[in-house]
Amino acid sequence: MSAELSDSCLKIATSAKAASRELASLDTTIKDRWLLESADALIEATDEIIAANEQDLAAASGYGLSDASIDRLRLDAGRIEGIATGLREIAALKDPIGEVLEGFTRPGGMRIEKRRVPLGVVFFIYESRPNVTADAAGICVKSGNAVILRGGKEAMHSSRAIVDILGRVAAKVGVPENAVQLVGTTDRAAVGHFLKMHEQIDVTIPRGGEGLIRRVAAEATMPVIKHYDGNCHVYVDASADVDMAVNVIENSKCQRLGVCNACESLLIHEQIMADALPAIAERLASRGIEMRVDKRAAAHVPGGVPATEEDFGTEYLGPTISIAVVDSLEEAADHIARYGSGHTEAIITNDLAAAERFTDLVDSAAVMVNASTRFNDGGMFGLGAEIGISTDKFHARGPCGLRELTSYKYIVRGNGHLRS
Repeated sequence: MSAELSDSCLKIATSAKAASRELASLDTTIKDRWLLESADALIEATDEIIAANEQDLAAASGYGLSDASIDRLRLDAGRIEGIATGLREIAALKDPIGEVLEGFTRPGGMRIEKRRVPLGVVFFIYESRPNVTADAAGICVKSGNAVILRGGKEAMHSSRAIVDILGRVAAKVGVPENAVQLVGTTDRAAVGHFLKMHEQIDVTIPRGGEGLIRRVAAEATMPVIKHYDGNCHVYVDASADVDMAVNVIENSKCQRLGVCNACESLLIHEQIMADALPAIAERLASRGIEMRVDKRAAAHVPGGVPATEEDFGTEYLGPTISIAVVDSLEEAADHIARYGSGHTEAIITNDLAAAERFTDLVDSAAVMVNASTRFNDGGMFGLGAEIGISTDKFHARGPCGLRELTSYKYIVRGNGHLRS
């Protein structure tokens, strides 16, 4: 069975590599036509997709999914319309492939051009959200990449229905066969086989729990774009406007709890804690947030729970936040360096020098000044759709959209030039 599974995975990866070579030079108009007609086709097939989704929902309780996870799994006409809108938005984005990043002429007349090109084949492993299936396919094909999709077993029927529709449109408009492929087996061993196929797969992107991402990072023989967790901080500086701090912290923490760019840790300067902490605590308590506090914060946070060392490094993904008091901006930056995950950090301040100092000291994919951590998102940055948010420094960092799924090559034009 293992040899049979390995052969099946190799067949998928090899055919994806062949498709990627065609995609690299595919005209933008064909890619955009595929996106737009796929959007229409998904809406036309609403009943077909919902029927497949109902099979996934029927099995969901057997997988031990929470109510929130089942809700994310569920599709209806409105959500399918949203998936179609996402594909149309990708079509409206500028195609990065072929963009000339720079060009120059050497003294002997030889011309050199640095041109943007696709990465090739993307192996994308993701959680049980069927909308991600269409999003990832759209982003990859628009950026000239073939994609192998390994979704969760919980959404297999829904994802299969979506990929089949995308495939039918691809055949109609001239997008290469096997540009988008869904791994049909739920056997976890398949992931291990794909991670060994560095000759066929150019990059792996895991999107899920920390255990999955660490496994992929340990086993992959090709580059991995990843983030382990999102322990994001908001630091309230001594000069902060208290009302602004309360509103930004509430939005950062409560706008959506179970996401990687939600605030999980609050730091506050000791000079402003007596004024700001009671107001912040009152607002968070009104939203049902449990506050785990250090000794100095406890005096200003009614009902606060004593924090442990572990609390300051935890991504809660729920209604809990850690709170610590610091004596300086530098101490806040040290705390973030010790406990943070390099995802998103924010400062609330009316001091321009403090803002600049914070952005210099804090090493994260995104650093916000007087803005919610929830803005670290491709759509919010105006970058369009994204396939994930990376906390790596190579090859991509932050929201990974079309440009982050590209590399570049040099085109050199001479006239019989010889090197002496």
